[in-house]
Amino acid sequence: MEKTDAEIVNAVLNGQTELFAELVKRYEKPVRAVALNVSRNFHHAADISQDAFVRAYEKLPSLRKPDAFGPWIMKITKRFAIEQVRRKSDENKPEVIISEVIEKPNGQLEEDKQWLLAGVMKLPQAEKQVVMLHYFAQNNVAEVSKIVDRSVGTVTKQLSRARLKLRKILERSAI
Repeated sequence: MEKTDAEIVNAVLNGQTELFAELVKRYEKPVRAVALNVSRNFHHAADISQDAFVRAYEKLPSLRKPDAFGPWIMKITKRFAIEQVRRKSDENKPEVIISEVIEKPNGQLEEDKQWLLAGVMKLPQAEKQVVMLHYFAQNNVAEVSKIVDRSVGTVTKQLSRARLKLRKILERSAI
């Protein structure tokens, strides 16, 4: 039986530090999706994700509700990503490197997937976040709900609205 976040957090705090790797494995994709959503750059998102887990590990004793690790790491990631984007904004504007997000084995991005991802990036922030967590990071609705700290009904509604908006965006860009 899989341990809960609270059980793992408490074990790590009690000296079983190697168990933190289970939390990293569990939240790696959603954390990267949040970082990518903010930074809009695949390489920066990978760096931000690693740094977010380091920060979470260092601040783990300050986590008041061990069962809320998921939403907590997402907030850390989002704040850190925003901080990094602000620092890098003087250098150049961050952009999505679409070919690194969804590519074929030979490294070539299929044209229809590029078109689809470009449409997703035009969605409002909240809807874009749940779409990326659900479809790109392959989390079910309940997991997305926990990650973004919203009800399942809210996430379901956001996904539904996002699909409708995405359909309109894609129809307009196909003309």
